[in-house]
Amino acid sequence: MKCVSLYNQGSHRWLAFGQDPAKPDAVIDTVQYVVCAQGGAMLLDPGGMEVFPPMLASITQEIAIEDVSGIFLSHQDPDVGSSLPLWRRVCNPETKIYVSALWTGFIAHFDREAVFTAIPDEGMEISLGSDVRLKLVPAHYLHSPGNFHVYDAKAKILFSGDMGAALVPPGAASGMFVENFASHIPYMEGFHRRWMSSNRARDAWVAAVSKLDIEMMAPQHGLVFKGDDVPRFLEWISGLDLGSGVAAMAR
Repeated sequence: MKCVSLYNQGSHRWLAFGQDPAKPDAVIDTVQYVVCAQGGAMLLDPGGMEVFPPMLASITQEIAIEDVSGIFLSHQDPDVGSSLPLWRRVCNPETKIYVSALWTGFIAHFDREAVFTAIPDEGMEISLGSDVRLKLVPAHYLHSPGNFHVYDAKAKILFSGDMGAALVPPGAASGMFVENFASHIPYMEGFHRRWMSSNRARDAWVAAVSKLDIEMMAPQHGLVFKGDDVPRFLEWISGLDLGSGVAAMAR
């Protein structure tokens, strides 16, 4: 599994893990992120059970597993966190698990012994280690009714979950970053039209994240946006008509 450093300032780091050449074809490609700080590390959407072995092997080359102090799940999907019981076996027993209050009882079906820190609808802030604060940004209905993203003001990075996600064919990307926004649109468009259900929620999210100072936007699938491609994405998604699945019901 490939590991790319998105940000590196002393103990404060953002690491992206993905593009595993050994991944089974039937398993959708995902990107897992780790935020490191002095005295702690947070896993962001650590992935499904199928990616746990290569992810564990890759992360332990970068940090000590006992440094993981938090696990964040943006929503309930199996590709987000069905590996949770496996992570709890190897992480410190005091590691906190953050998830929307809507989903605690449902994610317990992955791991009935897990103890969750429930995120309220309006979001919250988390202190990571001694020097980093992460803001949990509401992203409800994009695509889950209980959904959050993670913003790091110091690194100027937004982990955006499924917003910005792309289904990039094998071999189509030479690295972990979007290199040509226009060429990247076909990998995103169908996904966003179908999986994002609400234009109203989209507008609220765009208004909220536009107020943040973002230099990188890191989705759970596909490639990372940086620099001018961040406002390009916000402009593009603002004009996209969402909820294409409704057409199948209007017959």
